[in-house]
Formats: sequence, C-alpha cells, structure tokens
Amino acid sequence: MRTEALLGCFLDALTPLRPRAVWAHGSLAGGDYQEGRSDLDLIAVLPAPPGLKTARQVVSLHRRLRREPLAAKLHCSYLAPANLDDPGRAHLTWAHGHVLRRPVTPVTRRELHAFGRVLHGEAPADLLPAVPDQNLRAFVVADQRDFWRPAVDRARLWRQDIWVDLGLLTFARATVTLREGRLISKREALAELPDLGAPAEVVEDITRRRYEDPAPVGDATWLTRRAALTRAYLGPAIDALVAGYG
Repeated sequence: MRTEALLGCFLDALTPLRPRAVWAHGSLAGGDYQEGRSDLDLIAVLPAPPGLKTARQVVSLHRRLRREPLAAKLHCSYLAPANLDDPGRAHLTWAHGHVLRRPVTPVTRRELHAFGRVLHGEAPADLLPAVPDQNLRAFVVADQRDFWRPAVDRARLWRQDIWVDLGLLTFARATVTLREGRLISKREALAELPDLGAPAEVVEDITRRRYEDPAPVGDATWLTRRAALTRAYLGPAIDALVAGYG
C-alpha cells in the first residue's frame, strides 16, 4: 500500500529529530481514508520547540519526500511537550508544499484522544491535555460563525469543489458535535446532510466525486447553479446553528 510505504519513509526521515510521538488524525485515523484522495494529517511531537535549525530540517525532510507517491498529501504539524496545552498557539506545519504556522484545534485534539492513530512513540492521552466539552463546543460555534459564515458571502469561492465539499461537510459535522457531543467522519457527515435539508443535487455531486468514480469537471452552468444552491442553504443554516448554540 502506497500510504504505508510513505509513512514508513516519513518516520525514517524524521528519526534525526528524535520525535517523542507521531500521530495520525483525520480520515487516516478515523476510518474514512481513501488512498489518492484523502490527505494524510499528522502530528509530530519533538523534544523541544522547533527553532530555525529544526525548521530547515523539516523543510529538507519534506522536500526529499516529494518523489514518493502521495507525498503532496502529507501534512504535519510539529509540536513540543512544552507547548501542547494551548489550543490557540500556532505551530510549525508543513502543508500544501510549504511551511506555515497554524494551531492544532480543539477538534483535532479531540480526534486524537478519541481515535488518533499512534505511528510512533507515546499515545496522545500521555502528552496532550484533554479538551473539555465546553471548549469544543465554543470552538465549533466560533468556527461556523467567524470563518464559514463570512465565507458564504464570497460568491467566487463556491465555484470550487473544495469549498462546496468542506463547507457542507464541516457544517454537518459541527451540527452533530453540538447536538450530540461527538465527532463524525466526512462520510458520516455526508449521510447527515439530507436530513439537515441540504440540496439533494449538491449532496449527490459531493458523493459522486468523493466516493465513486472520478467525475468530469462540471460545466459553467452547473458550477454556477451548485454555488447558488450551496450558498442559499448554508448561510441560513449556519445562522440557525449559531443562534441555537452560541
């Protein structure tokens, strides 16, 4: 399996940095992983906060992996025991072919505790503070209110598959988390969308592209219609969710 081969190469390349732990989250840990389509979302816990030298080593490591199949889908955040307790802190991260800094959110932290996959070293429960339910709910509401709701008003975004898919799936996952206190996979979120009133044409489009044979890019008429349907649904739906749980 190409995924396991890539993970093996990554762990070997990571050895000089002496990681205390390497974890997988997202679909790779949650049972919804599809090779060649899904991202490989990883967390590496290093002995100390990464400085400039370590950042250069991380860049070099990922650039060397570029020749491996699926390497473009491997994303990893680099943490240290001294800064694991702050969900708002931004961490050195390799994603989408370059270095950036981003936090390990309460959702990701809860995923790691609930079903994180240990690839190396210590388990998440041994190093990572648990996420209180109220903190998880507050983050989910804020994410819908402050990120996704303003994005709905940016019409040009919604002609892209990624925005349609993540916008609707994240909304469904947020709804279940707020309603039931649990996390669900993207596949489970897709199954929730019809009951949440999402437009059937768009749900079918997401299903076809994500879980069936790759579909051709839609024509301009369909992309325009899909964007309008998604935005018309998602704006009021987010407003109602935030009003109910904010």
